Amino acid sequence: MLRIAVFFFALLSALHAHADEVQVAVAANFMEPMKKIALEFEKESGHKAILTSGATGRFYAQIRNGAPFEMLFAADSETPAKLEHDGLAVADSRFTYAIGRLVLWSAKPDSVDARGVVLKKGGFAHLAIANPRLAPYGAAAVETLKGMNLLEEMQPRFVQGENIAQTFQFASSGNAELGFVAMSQVYKDGKLKSGSAWIVPAGLHTPILQDALILKKGQGKPAAESLMRFMKSDWAREVIRQYGYSLKAKND
Repeated sequence: MLRIAVFFFALLSALHAHADEVQVAVAANFMEPMKKIALEFEKESGHKAILTSGATGRFYAQIRNGAPFEMLFAADSETPAKLEHDGLAVADSRFTYAIGRLVLWSAKPDSVDARGVVLKKGGFAHLAIANPRLAPYGAAAVETLKGMNLLEEMQPRFVQGENIAQTFQFASSGNAELGFVAMSQVYKDGKLKSGSAWIVPAGLHTPILQDALILKKGQGKPAAESLMRFMKSDWAREVIRQYGYSLKAKND
């Protein structure tokens, strides 16, 4: 029994010695599912993912200026592509981990109808939207309003958040009666958690392809490489799906 105990202690010590951690920049819309994924990842691998939430555009500027991030989970595909072009990412590490959905949402149960007609009817003073220069969901919201011929009418009502998390706070607190937010913030297991919502048809804006990649500072790090593999597992993909994202086929 003593020999067995010593063996398992040595094994656990060896595993702990090889444990690694990785600094991960996560787009604000994906923070909740990423927290759940990171916990399971740590249990399975022993590695720890240290998460920082923010706007994709802001992360790009920070990474360009030497921020210590080793992985990026962006809210678009353009920013990771730019980082590759800038030589700040590991070649061939980029992949689409989720396809986001835009939702018009109100904290009040009966405010938003199932077709978004409330935007044309009016009756509200403020519309929360993420900064379209920094946040892809904000850009998708602008594109949606433009396609509905409502952009000029809505602009004076904008309450602009730096990222989609702040935008959701504006809408949930009542500082804005309506808000364009990420589906992942208000839906769970296919059901609306609270309030009322209109899921914006995908055809009204450019698809929100969300790409992840390993940055140069994470090159060769076991935790970064392990997390990237884990994100492609069936377990992680199911969590992503539960939060309202679509997924590309594995062989795409």
